[in-house]
Amino acid sequence: MYKRILLKLSGEQLQGQYDSGFDHERARWIAEQIKPAISNGTEVVVMVGGGNYVRGNQIAGNGIQGVNAHNIGMLSTLMNAIALTDVFNDAGLATRALSSVRIDQFIDQYTYRRALSHLEKNRVVIVGGGIGRPFLTTDTAALNLAQEMNCDVVIKTTKVDGVYDKDPTKHDDAVKYDSLSYQEALASPTISIMDNAAIGVAMDEHKPVIICDLLTDGNIARAANGEQIGTLIS
Repeated sequence: MYKRILLKLSGEQLQGQYDSGFDHERARWIAEQIKPAISNGTEVVVMVGGGNYVRGNQIAGNGIQGVNAHNIGMLSTLMNAIALTDVFNDAGLATRALSSVRIDQFIDQYTYRRALSHLEKNRVVIVGGGIGRPFLTTDTAALNLAQEMNCDVVIKTTKVDGVYDKDPTKHDDAVKYDSLSYQEALASPTISIMDNAAIGVAMDEHKPVIICDLLTDGNIARAANGEQIGTLIS
């Protein structure tokens, strides 16, 4: 069993059944998936994306400067962090939201000490704002946060049950990897489950990454318990 995990949730997963925006039922379902891990003694830090609202690279250009476009993308992750925290608390999962950027009228500022205090009180900590700087993905932010918070593993949930040699939604003969080295994940042009900067951080810091399906009941708890699911990048 892992003592502390970093769970990476994409914005697209939080939109659930909708084309965009926030799906309360999906958020509540995720809370129920995290509860068994907490009950088993695992501490949970969550990094959220913002693609259900807007990505910086989607709106950059046509008069919008790149820096401002990415800042807008970071704001979308904060909206997810605030909403997800409310739903988690309402579902009986004690949770606090923290922001990597200064916006403390809406959400508390992230500090290592504050996050650690919440974890010690058996609360889930959700961090929005990515790494707090433009042009870096929330995947990279997740690996950076996992290192700072001394998480044992990063669990990135996706639409599929691991990493394949090609897109399994398009190719029936796609082959799933049970495990990959960091070097293999970086070298393969067909593996794009996480950006290279994030994998590079994982490799430099020897931080294992598990890629698994969000919507398989029990996956988060099993991964937190150290069971073999999805694909392990190490």
